[in-house]
Amino acid sequence: MKKYLFLLLLFITVSFNTQKPEAYDTGEWFKFRIHYGFINAGYATLELKEAVRDNKKVYHAIGKGYTVGMSRFFFKVDDNYESYFDKATNKPYQFVRKIDEGGYTKNQEGFFNQATNKVLVKNYKNNTEKTFSVTENVQDIVSTFYFLRNHPNIDKLKPGESIVVDMFFDDEIYKFKLKFLGREELKTKFGTAQTMIFRPLVQSGRVFKEEESLTVWISDDENKIPLRIKASLAVGSLKADLEGFKGLKNPFMVKLKK
Repeated sequence: MKKYLFLLLLFITVSFNTQKPEAYDTGEWFKFRIHYGFINAGYATLELKEAVRDNKKVYHAIGKGYTVGMSRFFFKVDDNYESYFDKATNKPYQFVRKIDEGGYTKNQEGFFNQATNKVLVKNYKNNTEKTFSVTENVQDIVSTFYFLRNHPNIDKLKPGESIVVDMFFDDEIYKFKLKFLGREELKTKFGTAQTMIFRPLVQSGRVFKEEESLTVWISDDENKIPLRIKASLAVGSLKADLEGFKGLKNPFMVKLKK
């Protein structure tokens, strides 16, 4: 349940769009409940606010993850991920990563120069900074989630097709790949929802059993919100379910429980 646990909740949807976002808006908020086997391991929240960068209004996304109960006693997690990104292009201006995961800590900010395709990363833990070259359409961890939700062809994907996104993380650019598996109905606490199923390809080894250990269900409506994530870990398995939400831009298409 290290840093990958919270990142799973951020990697769920699909790619490039330069028009005004249609799947979300300021005020959107999610809460996820994370299970480790039969144990309620923790929660994660994701909120979208508004801020100003370069004299223009931008989105400010704030993601938090934390363990609770006995899970916190055995493995304490307090994560804070933030991103400031353009409302029209979705290009990031700044990211924040402040985490404490069982003694593994990071405290850094990244500042993107969209004109020169550079990012200045400041590490406050060791008081250092370094500039990296990035690709033109690169995203940070949190902006990736929103960047992907408005892919113009997401509803046209066929099973087996994939989408690749450049993502800057841990001082490197990663080719984040999502493979579409198909559609199915999913029972949630809110009712039964029609979903799209994706399989993010992740690095195998220390945490995950293999590259294709993750499965993600997103709502097959205009919101494209994450409803469930399952992960096979090196030890045990994880499941994250949407626990609560508010501020959706579009109606949540769900069959209510009888």
